[in-house]
Amino acid sequence: MSKPNFEFLDALGQIARDKGISVETLLDALANALVAAYKRRPDAAEEAVVTIDPESGEIRVYGQELDEDGNVIREWDDTPDDFGRIAAQTAKQVIFQRIREVERDMKYEEYAGREGDIVTGIVQQTDNRYTLLDLGKVEALLPQAEQVSYERYEHGARLKAYIVEVRKTTKGPQIVVSRTHPGLIKRLFELEVPEISSGVVEIKAAAREPGHRTKIAVWSNDPNVDPVGACVGARGSRVRMVTNELRGERVDVVPFSDDPVELIQNALAPARVREVRLDDETGTATVVVSDYQLSLAIGKEGQNARLAARLTGWRIDIKSETQLEEEEAGYGGQEWAEGEWVQNEAGEMVWRPAEGGEDISAEQWSHAAEEQVDGAEGPAAESGKAAAGEEAKSEEVAQEPAESEAKEVEPAETPGGGG
Repeated sequence: MSKPNFEFLDALGQIARDKGISVETLLDALANALVAAYKRRPDAAEEAVVTIDPESGEIRVYGQELDEDGNVIREWDDTPDDFGRIAAQTAKQVIFQRIREVERDMKYEEYAGREGDIVTGIVQQTDNRYTLLDLGKVEALLPQAEQVSYERYEHGARLKAYIVEVRKTTKGPQIVVSRTHPGLIKRLFELEVPEISSGVVEIKAAAREPGHRTKIAVWSNDPNVDPVGACVGARGSRVRMVTNELRGERVDVVPFSDDPVELIQNALAPARVREVRLDDETGTATVVVSDYQLSLAIGKEGQNARLAARLTGWRIDIKSETQLEEEEAGYGGQEWAEGEWVQNEAGEMVWRPAEGGEDISAEQWSHAAEEQVDGAEGPAAESGKAAAGEEAKSEEVAQEPAESEAKEVEPAETPGGGG
């Protein structure tokens, strides 16, 4: 192909424009393929290079002789007479192969590094293992593990998903997406709330049980902007759009705080918290709520408490006011004697005080404990160390002498009153 071939260049340019590939890339790929085709000839030089003139389309083959260091010491024109026919046969195959490779690379580059972004796709195929989403130029894989259990993806339905991984394969990029990732919530709010996309409002934390409920804690960098109001929108319009995309999943938006007590109180909304006690050593927060708020604070099957714990990073123990009072009255208000439960000769379990004294049966112990919870002064309150059942027993024994003493006192008082 020693004469100009403008038709070849025009066709090459048209392909390049249609596929979004540079002409130089196609020419390089064709030149490399022509070198391989030349070397298959029996009289071909061991080393050769093919040049393609980008102005005229003229193709030339140059044989080369190299030294030990790979430097060219001699070069000559070794273009075969029938090389035009070989070039024509090779060009079509090579160009389309190169086009596929470049398109795969371009698709990968488009999505590489986009982990954490949200994409919209059309459901193409669904089975027990995965669902395929058509993103336009590529397909995304939605594995079963990343699907919400009760959601059903109908063919042709539009679906938003969160990119968790982009893999490079020989068939092009493989994009793995998720519908259960907490990041999906954040991206959906960015789409619906301009204050988040602009950076005025931040989502500081998120906790999610896919398909059921989500809690997010938001913070405003502008004191004039209410972060919760910005996310909820007028009459709940913005959060409703997110809920609709999540197919009815409930979303709670609460204000973030650097104070862990305030954050825990906010996280347990809509329940109202009376008191929060923090134990930094164990990372546990004891939350006290009104009796009628207990079930609301815990939530259905403990859901509200679980999400609040994930949102705040604290282990949360929720108690009603009555429960706390009973615990404090039963264990914190009295100082019981030390001892242990042992089996006596009759085979019954009894409490044996460490400092000696009579053994106490389980029935006596239970009776004394009930008196203490009801507000009666137990034996421990009087002696500080005596056991409850022992005192109860002594009261029964002492009942008769006390009555006789009273009878003896009455006559002695009569003369004094009359004197």
